[in-house]
Amino acid sequence: MPIETIYGNLQGLKSSQLKQLQRLYHQRLPSDCLTTSEFAQRVASISKEVGQPVCVYVNRRGKIIRVGIGTPHQTQIPPLELPRYGASRLSGIRCIATNLKPEVPSEAALTAMVIQRLDALVVLTLTGEGFKRKGGGATGYIKQAYLAHLLPTQTDRTDTNNIQELPFWTVSPPLSLDMLAKQDFIDLIDGLEAEFQREFIAQEVDSDQDKVLLVGLKTDKMKEREFEDGLAELARLVNTAGGLVLKTMQQKRSQPHPQTVVGEGKVQEIALTAQTVGANLVVFDRDLSPAQVRNLETKVGVRVVDRTEVILDIFAQRAQSRAGKLQVELAQLEYTIPRLTGRGEAMSRLGGGIGTRGPGETKLETERRAINARISRLQKEVNQLQAHRSRLRQHRQSQEVPTIAIVGYTNAGKSTLLNTLTKSEVYAADQLFATLDPTSRRLIIPDTVTGKRIPIVITDTVGFIHELPPTLIDAFRATLEEVTEADALLHVVDLSHPAWQSQIRSVMTILAEMPETPGPALVAFNKIDEVDGDTLRFAHEEYPMAVFISAAKALGLETLRQRLAQLIDYVIAS
Repeated sequence: MPIETIYGNLQGLKSSQLKQLQRLYHQRLPSDCLTTSEFAQRVASISKEVGQPVCVYVNRRGKIIRVGIGTPHQTQIPPLELPRYGASRLSGIRCIATNLKPEVPSEAALTAMVIQRLDALVVLTLTGEGFKRKGGGATGYIKQAYLAHLLPTQTDRTDTNNIQELPFWTVSPPLSLDMLAKQDFIDLIDGLEAEFQREFIAQEVDSDQDKVLLVGLKTDKMKEREFEDGLAELARLVNTAGGLVLKTMQQKRSQPHPQTVVGEGKVQEIALTAQTVGANLVVFDRDLSPAQVRNLETKVGVRVVDRTEVILDIFAQRAQSRAGKLQVELAQLEYTIPRLTGRGEAMSRLGGGIGTRGPGETKLETERRAINARISRLQKEVNQLQAHRSRLRQHRQSQEVPTIAIVGYTNAGKSTLLNTLTKSEVYAADQLFATLDPTSRRLIIPDTVTGKRIPIVITDTVGFIHELPPTLIDAFRATLEEVTEADALLHVVDLSHPAWQSQIRSVMTILAEMPETPGPALVAFNKIDEVDGDTLRFAHEEYPMAVFISAAKALGLETLRQRLAQLIDYVIAS
């Protein structure tokens, strides 16, 4: 944009007024003071003439970098466009704003200061008419001034129980214009940045985790309990991914805002809260479109991700086998490809060299083509993986060994149950998606007719979750085929989880959406040693054919083996 661009609502302005505003760009302020009396009076005079607030943004060299019509909130610079931005320092820009009414700076103006991490905000309050300064002199419109600036929080933000909702700023008493002009700007900024730097270093020593602000949106279609359970699960996902949840914010809307999900006012609140609690990552409880992510990051000033990206990050950390890493990379690339557009100027520059001259090819198109080629190669490898797993299953079927796949919500205790039943040492932990790769083990169960002991193959599969991202379902089709190809399913449910009924519905929904209908399922309620009698009685009444166990305490496992034998007999007979 031209350097003399005037921002804000210009409707109704005369060309002469626009020229006055543009001439402000030619001014230069001393680097050691907030403003001069002459410059402040000039800005006030223009503001009075146009009948609107005027904001002038000045860098530390005294150069005017932005002039806008409107309040500091209406004319603020998007955080990602600021020349220097971060928790350890200020942005290097101060704002000189006029207020047509003799009022203290509004909370909206102070919030804009925080979001932009301004060096200072100077608010000049104007009188109704011009007045003579004491001792004569020029007529001026400025009644008094206020000086506001940020304050370090002095709060341990790694202690999520001790995050204080204190003002993030201080506002001076009313100042005369002469007092304002005599303020030592360099001394003020050096002292503030030293405090911010000390606070930042202390936080970095305490924790190198991503410090996360969660945002949940409840629409009219959602039940309150469902919404709360979803937010609690998202917090666990973030913790599993290695992040530290500092705070959770909520909003209710009839439907998501198409540009920002939560609406302009809430975005400002999110930006302020992220600054106040020291968050460097904002996580939303729903999938975001690429445009929504760009809009939010521009306005909030920190990285924004959605629920799917958190799950993909966990999968990337958990993948151990070549097959698991292959499927995770495929899912990540399929998630990334529609999000390349709009990643800044770097993605729109023309490439150079053989094959790219002439009409040329944008960097965006180059990267998209490379990713598509990689996706194509990975899909071929996944197909080969499917073929390999298919041969293994055919070998087992030729030996007439029945197979049972353990399915269930993530962290229901599937791997623990496999270990207990087969005396194995598969990795199991109290984490979401602790294991990704399917693991098969041999299990001996009693034949219900002859009483003989018969072998079966039991397979632990990847855990399910509410609204499992489609990219994961597609990428993990080789793994999920273990479910559809099994003779029967053992559906493990964590009965101690408050949302166990919702988790059952989520698992059944995913099973119903699979390309091939899975075999019959036996429901096993796990962790019965952690629930009360009322919950047990209710589950018995709702699911009379289920079996109740504790995999960790080896409770009810003999009954489980007998019920598995009955299930296999039923499958063979049918």
